[in-house]
Amino acid sequence: MGLKDERPAARVAIIIARILIVLFLAPALLIMVYAVVPPPVTPLMLIRAVEGYGLSKDWVPLSEISPHLQRAVIASEDAKFCQHSGFDWVAVDNAFERYQKGHRRVLGASTISMQTSKNLMLWPGRTFVRKGVEAFVTVWLEGILSKHRILELYLNVIEWGPGIYGAEAAAQHYFRVPASELTRDQAARLAVVLPSPLSWRPDAPGTYIKGRANVIAARMNDVTLGEGTPCP
Repeated sequence: MGLKDERPAARVAIIIARILIVLFLAPALLIMVYAVVPPPVTPLMLIRAVEGYGLSKDWVPLSEISPHLQRAVIASEDAKFCQHSGFDWVAVDNAFERYQKGHRRVLGASTISMQTSKNLMLWPGRTFVRKGVEAFVTVWLEGILSKHRILELYLNVIEWGPGIYGAEAAAQHYFRVPASELTRDQAARLAVVLPSPLSWRPDAPGTYIKGRANVIAARMNDVTLGEGTPCP
């Protein structure tokens, strides 16, 4: 009788173990696909489509994205992109301190790698659960992909306005030029609006956007790109 009772429990344990293994490996398998294949769609794109936004995107290789824009997003979003392995621990400590002091959301500390993980596989949000899953996916992302591919993915899937995704769609929509021809000023303004792409426009900048763009343009001087790769 005892042996019979144990068999269903054993089967349940095996099923749970298999599910956990699939959940553990699924991000890695998908990232390996994205190492060679452009993502056809992301969760955020689907969510925005349900919300009534359109979908404008056009994949281009990193070599066809202006070096100005590559420098601008690194200067604006993640100055240590080429040095870290997915996480800026100093920024993480600062964000946690702000949270403890009363900011009840997890703010800041997102590297380009973390943002790429979020945009490729996850939903919007700033909860600890979402951030935890994002960190887990980021470990796989940095372990499997080169910095070149991570930046290439990031610049092709990031949201740049209502229904606008990626550098090529953004460059065409806001400035009527391909991403390869973006100027230094245009690149800086595109980088500025990334934190709030549904509210800010790079082609009609207010005082704040202009000021931030000037700061980013200055910081771009400190970002060195290698030949054929974002990191020297």
